[in-house]
Amino acid sequence: MNQQAGLPNKVKIVEVGPRDGLQNEKEALSADVKVELVNRLARAGFANVEAAAFVSPKWVPQMATSAEVLARIERRPGVLYSALVPNMQGFEAALAGKADEVVVFGAASEAFSQKNINCSIAESIARFGPVAKAAREHGLRLRGSISTAFGCPYQGEVPLDAVADVVARMRDLGCDEIDIADTIGVSTARKTQAVMLRAAQEFPIEKLSGHFHDTYGQAVANIYAAMEVGVAIFHSSVAGLGGCPFAKGATGNVATEDVLYLMQGLGIETGIDLGQVVDTGLYISEQLGRKSVSRAGNALAAKRAV
Repeated sequence: MNQQAGLPNKVKIVEVGPRDGLQNEKEALSADVKVELVNRLARAGFANVEAAAFVSPKWVPQMATSAEVLARIERRPGVLYSALVPNMQGFEAALAGKADEVVVFGAASEAFSQKNINCSIAESIARFGPVAKAAREHGLRLRGSISTAFGCPYQGEVPLDAVADVVARMRDLGCDEIDIADTIGVSTARKTQAVMLRAAQEFPIEKLSGHFHDTYGQAVANIYAAMEVGVAIFHSSVAGLGGCPFAKGATGNVATEDVLYLMQGLGIETGIDLGQVVDTGLYISEQLGRKSVSRAGNALAAKRAV
């Protein structure tokens, strides 16, 4: 453990920009740009890149090129390329695309589950049974993602036991890792620790990951707080890609550059080259025709330009 406040010596950063980030962007990007983005991120040292989603292009048009992206990326040894799959049709597409990991998703909020996918939490997770079985049979890693674990745009507070219940259901599916996600970015440090510690009663804390959105500017603080209680896997999005659909004008995922700057300052190993990530953030922001929302990325880029 790190000498400072019992922090980990090393963390794993899962880069979600090419999937969770881009799917919330209004600007449509070509498969060429997405392939380049994934390749740059893998070269920067990420051990896990969320590269695709096999969901209906009617609902998520940005992910319509997922099969082409997985077919064309440079596969780097030791890198897990993940794909989000809602059902067996999505799983078959991910398998054909040679994804290393499939991601299934549920919500901790009953109201969110009903509003978004028109079924209960229990029904939504039961649907993943065949996907989990197929993942085991084909030797694919299975990751579960739990949205609205810290707050819901429809019901507000989400009880700790509701989060723990979904963690247990994901555990029983056979998930190798479970993401605890602050979908609307409302959590603060103490709340983050309470949720993570309750989730850890159902699943090993070293296999839990924190997925924080930066709507209220608390994501970096929440990551630090989660590390204090033993979490050492975090999700982030290069250049802060992705909006928050429930808070107009808000940023979405915490920016990777900001997370890496934090880890660098704490002496925590990530295996990722911050300079290359800053370059990648500048590249994708230029493709989208806007400025990166990463404060660290913009500051480091400005320092270079002096």
